[in-house]
Amino acid sequence: MKSTSKKEFLIYKLSDDMKRSTRMDAELFRKLDVKRGLRNEDGTGVLVGLSNVGNVVGYERTPEGIVPIEGKLFFRGYELKDLVHAILREDRFGFEEIAFLILSGRLPEVEELEAFRELIVDNMPLKQNTILHMIELEGLDIMNILARCVMEFYTFDENPDDVSRDNLMRQSIELISKFPTIIAYAYNIYRHKVYGRSLHIRDAKRDLSLAENFLYMLKGSGYTRLEARTLDLLLILHSEHGGGNNSTFTVRVTSSTGTDTYSSIAAGIGSLKGPKHGGANLKVCDMMAFLQENVSDWTDEAEIESWLVRILNREVFDKEGLIYGIGHAVYTKSDPRADLLKEMALQLAEEKNRIPELEFLERVEQVAIRTIYREKGQHKLLCANVDFYSGFVYDMIGIPKELYTPLFAMGRIVGWCAHRNEELNFEGRRIIRPAYRCLTEEREYEELKVR
Repeated sequence: MKSTSKKEFLIYKLSDDMKRSTRMDAELFRKLDVKRGLRNEDGTGVLVGLSNVGNVVGYERTPEGIVPIEGKLFFRGYELKDLVHAILREDRFGFEEIAFLILSGRLPEVEELEAFRELIVDNMPLKQNTILHMIELEGLDIMNILARCVMEFYTFDENPDDVSRDNLMRQSIELISKFPTIIAYAYNIYRHKVYGRSLHIRDAKRDLSLAENFLYMLKGSGYTRLEARTLDLLLILHSEHGGGNNSTFTVRVTSSTGTDTYSSIAAGIGSLKGPKHGGANLKVCDMMAFLQENVSDWTDEAEIESWLVRILNREVFDKEGLIYGIGHAVYTKSDPRADLLKEMALQLAEEKNRIPELEFLERVEQVAIRTIYREKGQHKLLCANVDFYSGFVYDMIGIPKELYTPLFAMGRIVGWCAHRNEELNFEGRRIIRPAYRCLTEEREYEELKVR
């Protein structure tokens, strides 16, 4: 038997103490009217701020209570569906235009958009030192590498702590530009270290969109136009989601202290990495792979339901009792991002001959919602969220799982920067400092020699 050192035993004892000291009665949250998770009793978010950037709408408040409605997402007052459908009708790439809108508050003129695209490509290259440091890093997690690179930018910035509007906008554009390069290079380095593959460091091209450049830097010319346009759509869908989502709120909280841009964005990356936030699409992919392997007839809803019941009862899969990708904190009847993604997913599935998988995904979505209602009760309306489909779409594009969450960050950096800039520029701003109610009773200190 392995002997336990004094240090290991102390850690074990402290861990046991932690278990006892963190225990508290969940009912106290209701009795003391504590907004656990900054949520109201009905599950809606506690209103803690004002913003002009984005708006997430899933219900209406009436004198009778909350009324569920079809989900809507607004960027600077424009509904997401209107923006995306206009871009799709014109068969063009739109992420740069949306980034311009979210950062500035208005849509660009044609000449402005072209100049903005050129500015992004001009800022894509990384310093040689950054690339070398990425190669030398021991860790392989790409979200951690992304955060480290962002923090390193502080040392290269001549005015890293300057929070003037001009400097904040410059930093925002540079970060939006460099995220695709960091992520593509980090994966190629990862593939080289883990699988011994050739290490490719490709420079961005001036005639390509941001989405195209990412795919080119990741895998050369081996991608289709539909793949690039679908990735462009995914980046738009992820670019902004109001100030209340966990990572954006993290950026606003840290920004309210007056800290530098790089520290604040690195904090947002850490928040997004969590499996309950940006990492949720990986859970959906793993769950779907489990179902595809175990459901013998993909068209049999009864068989699908039987497996979903076992998942809810913590009998199979990860035994957490959750059907991932179903439900959202704000959306009730529908998630507009999921609706838009399904439109593009159909085109891509046809190109890739993967229609049966898409149909299975849609069938699981429908069966899962009614199964949760029956097994857990219909406390609120449920819909599939964007994570339910994004992993499948990434897979069809040929993007490896290690990049699913980093790609979320590649889109969301736009919203993070816009919210940080707003936090630092509106009048009457204050450091964000909520309160916690302490339950520990007062105690008298005893000298160590007495204990």
